[in-house]
Amino acid sequence: MDLIESSVPEALDCDLSIPRGGPIYVPNMVSPSTTVPQFENSIISELQNLEAELSQDATRISDDDVSVDDLKIFTEDELMDMSLKEVFEGMENNENRPPPSDQSKVGGDEKRSRKKRKGTNTPILESGCIEKVEQVVRIKQRQEEDKESARLHSFNPACKINETLKPGRNERMRSLRSTNYTKKVSAADLQQHIPVTFPEVLLSVEVYHNVRQCVKTQELLVLGKQPLTDLRDKIHCSMDQVMQKAGQYDPSGYFLIEDVFYTDLRDPSAINYAKPILDWLRNSKEEVQKKWEYIISGRLHQKHKAIMGEVSVSNLPRFASVEMQKIRFCDLLFRLGAGYLYCHQGDCTHTLVIRDMRLFHTDDVHNRTVYPIVTFQLKTVFKKCSACKIFRATKVTADDKWTPQNPCYFCDECFSLLHFNDDGLPYYNSFLEYDYNHD
Repeated sequence: MDLIESSVPEALDCDLSIPRGGPIYVPNMVSPSTTVPQFENSIISELQNLEAELSQDATRISDDDVSVDDLKIFTEDELMDMSLKEVFEGMENNENRPPPSDQSKVGGDEKRSRKKRKGTNTPILESGCIEKVEQVVRIKQRQEEDKESARLHSFNPACKINETLKPGRNERMRSLRSTNYTKKVSAADLQQHIPVTFPEVLLSVEVYHNVRQCVKTQELLVLGKQPLTDLRDKIHCSMDQVMQKAGQYDPSGYFLIEDVFYTDLRDPSAINYAKPILDWLRNSKEEVQKKWEYIISGRLHQKHKAIMGEVSVSNLPRFASVEMQKIRFCDLLFRLGAGYLYCHQGDCTHTLVIRDMRLFHTDDVHNRTVYPIVTFQLKTVFKKCSACKIFRATKVTADDKWTPQNPCYFCDECFSLLHFNDDGLPYYNSFLEYDYNHD
């Protein structure tokens, strides 16, 4: 089966807008241990401090007289035109000023004074222009400083990352655009409305493929006050359908988050997957310690220990087990970006990552019954029949001598026509046949 990305899950009917946020997303980065209440209290405290600071600034600004012209950013041409206009207006005012009334002046003195004034017009104009140009330069510098300071307090999602960064970090980092996007949710969930109470925290949880461990299959938004069982019920894995079709479905499962097994025992037939693990941890302490050292430090630590003696290793965690339905996300101790474990159907394991955490937004869906919301679902693209290229494949063969490729996919009709005669007997048996599961 091939996999392609999609953000629209199937069998959903109603469009709802969900805001996305976050300034910088850097994968492979893990936060310190935290909890939902700790995050909620810190964010609300920061918002209250910011609101108080803004109210103080608003009071301070209202006391001062602010001119609209002071807020306008002029271009260089506009500043130069304004300066030259002021210079020429000053020159015209000087020329139109009436001469002093002194009757002792004679005609010769007036002529000499006019000549003297004519001779000094050019230096006065030059000095006035130089002074105004210097003033324009100062205004322009002040505008550039204001623009730089404003840039420090704003985030431009279109800006590029500094090219001088190392290629590894440059490839990993990318900006998240804080724009809304539309998501579909089931109309059945909207029939019952339970309002979300503020304050509330939303967590973004990622689920990865059980075989292709680097492929993300789902991303969900869950509320901080929701139980872990709500998330488990929304996780989609084809192994559940396979086991159900085979009549061997097991309702058991667990999340391993930090050092606690959160087991799902809601069904009477469910078993505690964590019990044999905890028994082994208690009864085989020496073996457990050796395996823990191997996991933490790897082969290199074993070589160093053989050469240099004992090397300090972190203590083995004290693992515990709790029923999943009794725990909410706000009760968890976790690290953002850390990989945790989801196990079901015996040994089908998925990596679980709590990627992001934010306060509930006014544009979020205010109906509690809708959550968890699947914001991303990896869709499966199924193979078509290699013979007719029309119908979906139901059979797959290996080492089949009459097929152009190995393995080869067939629908029921083409498989029968190619491999069986009219009496239902096979033409040859030198191939392996498997059902192609597309559930």
